[in-house]
Amino acid sequence: MAYAGAAMGIAGGGAAAAAAAASSSIKQVKLERESELRIEVANDTPLRLRLLNGTAEIFGTELPPEMWLNFPPRLKFAVFTWYGATIEMDGATETDYTADETPMVSYVNVHAVLDGRRKLAKASSSSAADSTQQGPRVIVVGPTDSGKSTLCRMLLSWAAKGAWKPTFVDLDIGQGSITSPGCIAATPIELPIDPVEGISLDMPLVYFYGHTTPSQNVDLYKALVKELAQILEKQFTGNAESRASGMVINTMGWIEGVGYELLLHAIDTFNANVILVLGQEKLFSMLRDVLRSKPNVDVVKLQKSGGVVSRNAKFRQKSRSYKIREYFYGIANDLSPHSNIANFSDLLIYRVGGGPQAPRSALPIGADPVANPLRVTPVNIDRDLLHVVLAVSYAQEPDQIVSSNVAGFIYITDIDLQRRKVTYLSPTAGDLPSKYLVMGTLTWLET
Repeated sequence: MAYAGAAMGIAGGGAAAAAAAASSSIKQVKLERESELRIEVANDTPLRLRLLNGTAEIFGTELPPEMWLNFPPRLKFAVFTWYGATIEMDGATETDYTADETPMVSYVNVHAVLDGRRKLAKASSSSAADSTQQGPRVIVVGPTDSGKSTLCRMLLSWAAKGAWKPTFVDLDIGQGSITSPGCIAATPIELPIDPVEGISLDMPLVYFYGHTTPSQNVDLYKALVKELAQILEKQFTGNAESRASGMVINTMGWIEGVGYELLLHAIDTFNANVILVLGQEKLFSMLRDVLRSKPNVDVVKLQKSGGVVSRNAKFRQKSRSYKIREYFYGIANDLSPHSNIANFSDLLIYRVGGGPQAPRSALPIGADPVANPLRVTPVNIDRDLLHVVLAVSYAQEPDQIVSSNVAGFIYITDIDLQRRKVTYLSPTAGDLPSKYLVMGTLTWLET
């Protein structure tokens, strides 16, 4: 894409042009100890960055010395140093500034406590006396834009650096840190998370909810959280290393009313024993009071980073669109998805929830018809499927769709009603791994 913003800036006069030129030139930034460089990459051009001297990290992952890293447009991140560093940047940024007030000391102190608990769990599980000792199950909660996913990333990378293999659980269907939005997912983290590429998708366990807010179908959201938790519990039972390493669970920013109920449901379902509350005193107080009776559960209040910025609904929608595009094309546009054509008869598409209501005549007097939130109903193929993202389910039968994880996603690019053909984008060529496809309200307009 062309750098559309440049022309607008230059039109403002010579000073604006000089500023634009300066913002895209190579520059060095010297960071003092325990400070960070906060960066927002320009909207249309990438940024190169390298560590010239000292040591520094991005969200818990150390930067390699003198190696250029290429960050795609629109990415927001911070380079933090414990002991001092010099950073060199080449490219345009929307903003970049240094900050010496960060909550990093409190974050790394939390990591140290978690590390101690992992060691205790490992020592206990190796003895015959107690082979069920659990490592820390950390759930990070807080309002929208409080830095939850960033803190999760730090805790995971620091743990992986210490040779642990924590499981990352992402319950934030609005954005999606592991895979496409509209999903809850989990994956083991065996190495510090790549500063550019993000989380490796070698072995993700993904359940498709299909919407970007739980209010679309609260019962389905709860059911999928329960399914995911049960699978992880089975894996932990047979794997002492995973059990001792524990979990780090990311949550949504919806923390009031039904959102608060879903937080409590997640805490209970995953048997979380460390609750980290970011940036809200009221939520901390409520959780501390309601969990006071639970043995061995710690509720900890943490300050949110000053680098966290509020994002409006339009920005979130754009972020979701970029995330879906990234699934098919890669973060650096380095993947080549395939366009495939299938007959209507080759695809069996279902949606969960809703479905036909029972007629009033079949209900008790005075009762209102209620749709079954977990009912699986077939979807007719028509033009309404255009631009819809569908999940490819591992289910063997339609009634297994709710309890089955998914293999991946396809994107409907054309519907030919006359020829009864569907054209879709898929990450790979060849037949789909399953004929059962699941539809929600997740759409994407490829640009």
